[in-house]
Amino acid sequence: MAVSPAMIKELRESTNAGLMDCKKALTESDGDMQAAVDWLRKKGLSKAAKVAGKIAAEGLISMKATNGKAVIVEVNSETDFVAKNENFVQFVNDMTDAIYESDKTDVEALKSHDFNGKTFDDIIGEATAKVGEKIDVRRFEIFDGCIHGYVHANGRIGAVVSVETDVCEEIAETVKDIAMHATAMNPQYLNESEIPAEVLAKEEEVAKEQLKKEGKPEKIWDKIIPGKLKRFAKDNCLVDQTFVKDDKKSVAEALADAAKAVGGTAKITGFMRYEVGEGMEKKEENFADEVAAQMGKK
Repeated sequence: MAVSPAMIKELRESTNAGLMDCKKALTESDGDMQAAVDWLRKKGLSKAAKVAGKIAAEGLISMKATNGKAVIVEVNSETDFVAKNENFVQFVNDMTDAIYESDKTDVEALKSHDFNGKTFDDIIGEATAKVGEKIDVRRFEIFDGCIHGYVHANGRIGAVVSVETDVCEEIAETVKDIAMHATAMNPQYLNESEIPAEVLAKEEEVAKEQLKKEGKPEKIWDKIIPGKLKRFAKDNCLVDQTFVKDDKKSVAEALADAAKAVGGTAKITGFMRYEVGEGMEKKEENFADEVAAQMGKK
């Protein structure tokens, strides 16, 4: 099959490989575009292959919530600059839609999903080649029922909140506000019963050390510590936190009052908050050293 300039141009744009390498890849692959991409990757000539070992700890949080179903997704890139690239943003949106429409529940399962005839690795490889950095679909969570969510304007933090209620539409704005609250206040748990015993034990030890330093008699510690643990729960559990839009109510109270006002009831049954790169190691580089290395002076 004759290789046309248009084919070479398309392959170059999708892989960022050299023109002659693209021409050779297409010739070797008899004009099959996907086979040519694979040929370049195997030869280490595609950007997708060169960045495979790098750390992707920047990126975007994306969310889709319609018809009683919601998905929140984190997709990572290496730099914040690429996270703003229109090709990357489009990939994140497309991936969010694909996950929403699929029946997969985690990234490992997603790898077996058919993306209109392409594999997960194909999709990642093509997107990586387009933006010139490693891309990674790190995680996602799916919710069903009465759900609303919020993603902050910078795309770095988002949350989804699920509610058990008989007035879902009527309290939609309040649930969205609670999702916004979760992005801002970073609750660690839904309610007090979800706090692990080891976490409470650690907090109790901290409280004892504080009381000791304050010179409080040990015989009264048992009367003080429960209050400190209750305060810890209030600060770290979504339902107990003071609602950002009404500091006279807890989040749970604000939701219950909103439902009651329209003749119903409601309680929060779950939430998920994502922040880009949380818990990941980020590689710090000196810009001058990086430029020197690129120029072969190091």
